[in-house]
Amino acid sequence: MALLKDIVGHANQHLTVEDFSDYCPNGLQVEGKSEVKKIVSGVTASQALIDAAAQAEADLLLVHHGFFWRDESQPIVGFKKKRLSTLIKRDISLLAYHLPLDAHAILGNNAQLAGLLELEIFGLFGSKKQPVGVLSKPIKAISRQGFIAMLAQSLGRAPLLLTDGRERDYQTIALCTGAAQGYFEQAIEAGADIFITGEVSEQSYHLAIESGVDFCAAGHHATERYGVQALGDYLANRFKLMHEFIDIPNPV
Repeated sequence: MALLKDIVGHANQHLTVEDFSDYCPNGLQVEGKSEVKKIVSGVTASQALIDAAAQAEADLLLVHHGFFWRDESQPIVGFKKKRLSTLIKRDISLLAYHLPLDAHAILGNNAQLAGLLELEIFGLFGSKKQPVGVLSKPIKAISRQGFIAMLAQSLGRAPLLLTDGRERDYQTIALCTGAAQGYFEQAIEAGADIFITGEVSEQSYHLAIESGVDFCAAGHHATERYGVQALGDYLANRFKLMHEFIDIPNPV
């Protein structure tokens, strides 16, 4: 058992949340029990995940996608009311980390996915103020076909690959999980042979063809399952708590 305030304070400090300008508040979003025995983690604080956390008798729900996003409607009605009501009635805290969890050098979504794919990180790219994307290289030489097959097997889904069709091996792999398709140009400028993210935009196809750099959309949810699991394990080990990751499948 550990105090909620100690868990939140340590997580905020470990992920350096004050260094980030984000689209949502990072850290404690809904306060529940003051003492925590069990953490349940998941990607998004959907009603399905909240219900599953309640059934699993969680004291703390740890997510990557929480509540209170910039420019969203503010009234607490409809699905927002239901989500919050469930957390409050069950006295479950909601702890959410967005960009800080993407960017962390060890626990982050990018770092965890790179490790899963046997990639060695050697640099960063993206926004000059907050370069959350990573540049990496394969630990072992691998062809395009071999790498995409490994990616599909690792994530359990077939990725969408946009390519001009020319044969190439991947030496520099740019990676930024989630909805980071807007970083494609920065990945090209950084010298990548392929850019991997979660989602795709219409213009991504044309840019891939014209630049000669492959673009791979591997799924927003699929690419962001690993950071929150790593953070949950880290906090559970540090504070001697139980931790359970619950995956709510999402095809996006």
